[in-house]
Amino acid sequence: MGRKIKKVLLITPPYHSGVVESAGTWLNVGFVYIAGSLRAGGYDPVIYDAMSHWHNYRDIAKRIEEERPDVVATTAITASINDAIKTLKLAKEINNETVTIIGNVHPTFCYEEIFKEYSTYVDFIVRGEGEETMVELLECLNAGDSVEKVRSIVFFRDGKVIATPSRPFIKDIDGLPMAWDLLDWPIYKYKPMEGSTLAIVSSSRGCSQQCSFCSQQLFWKRRWRGRSAEYFVNELEHLRDRYGVNVVMLSDETPTLSRSRWEKVLDLLIEREVGVKLLMETRVADIIRDEDIMWKYREAGVDHIYVGVESTSQEMLDTFNKNIKAEESKKALELINGYDIVSETSFVLGMPDDTAEKIRETVELAKFYSPDLAFFLAIAPWPYSQIYPELKEYIAVNDYSKYNLVEPVIRPKHMSLEEVSLELGRASRDFYMYKMDNLDKLSDKKREFMIKVVRIIATSSYLAKTMKGTMPKEVQGMFEKLRV
Repeated sequence: MGRKIKKVLLITPPYHSGVVESAGTWLNVGFVYIAGSLRAGGYDPVIYDAMSHWHNYRDIAKRIEEERPDVVATTAITASINDAIKTLKLAKEINNETVTIIGNVHPTFCYEEIFKEYSTYVDFIVRGEGEETMVELLECLNAGDSVEKVRSIVFFRDGKVIATPSRPFIKDIDGLPMAWDLLDWPIYKYKPMEGSTLAIVSSSRGCSQQCSFCSQQLFWKRRWRGRSAEYFVNELEHLRDRYGVNVVMLSDETPTLSRSRWEKVLDLLIEREVGVKLLMETRVADIIRDEDIMWKYREAGVDHIYVGVESTSQEMLDTFNKNIKAEESKKALELINGYDIVSETSFVLGMPDDTAEKIRETVELAKFYSPDLAFFLAIAPWPYSQIYPELKEYIAVNDYSKYNLVEPVIRPKHMSLEEVSLELGRASRDFYMYKMDNLDKLSDKKREFMIKVVRIIATSSYLAKTMKGTMPKEVQGMFEKLRV
């Protein structure tokens, strides 16, 4: 390399599936951590959220040319890997001397496949947590040292893929520096709440569960680490006071795993009157465990809880290794609803043995479970998931950009892909029309929320085509009247 590495441009790939953006605009909190560590290491990081800006490749090329970075780094889940690779290809076409790096779940597990096809555009893959690895890699490159000394990376040399040994997880995640000041804050909004500024914040890392269709238990090796309650609440206050953040979504899979830590978080939020709305997900088992302190959830500002039910069938729950009973899911949702907190869940459908009748039965049971929000998702066979071998022979679509839980890629034994897609759309339509027909059973707060959300779902989400034109006239009239 002719010049020392200094500037690092962190780019989110411009991937869209109509899921996330339907409810708002999210930031990539992983880049906030990576940028913080790079800056602490003496580098000049720039966060460019091309996805949230809805920028195309022409926009991205212009930004790369303007910034003239020494490194372009991006991130990819399975659905966004194609766009992430295109981003790095673009960087190489603009300046072949630019070092290109990619990380996150898909590259962590599928590095052989990536280098087999794209070694011309990808210089390094960072596996697992990236904060220490990125800084160490750039230090090594600047020193002209052997990159084989850097743990948790993969590179291509002399026709071979070389993966270095994994590094241990970072012990003190409280001590990681963060670069909140590098974000374009005005673009991050939560659509159901007017005047919102949304932050994605991590209160813990890891997942100890064994869900067979998921990537997180593999990525985190079924380990979990919580940030201290004080540090986490301090951060929420800082985001509120410095950037006007009034809605926070937790990126954690299981923020509540440690009851003592989580209760301390709730107590501090109440005591300090932090006043931000919290949107979160957690386990069914933890909600049931916390029945006696659910009032603290509400008082602390927890406004929305997603619990992963995934199926109304006990047999399928066992297949998914959910480690819950179907009746426990219903109880957890009842507890959340009982405290006037928005409840959300999802149902993973399109499995090999599914039929139209089974999917419709799931919708009826979903109504019985009575979450405020339910999403009927197409099973996505991540190539590194535990359930992949069981699904492999039924894979009908190999384009990773379709592995987004929206577009069916598994063809069941007795259904076509088109039939699966039709039934998933019908499921959402039927469920939300049922919810709208029962608005009078909700509190004023939830009623207002549901009207806003169903309007968003029906007009500006991946379900818009299915929902549009199917709303009863009285519901359409309600939207007109309330102008929401």
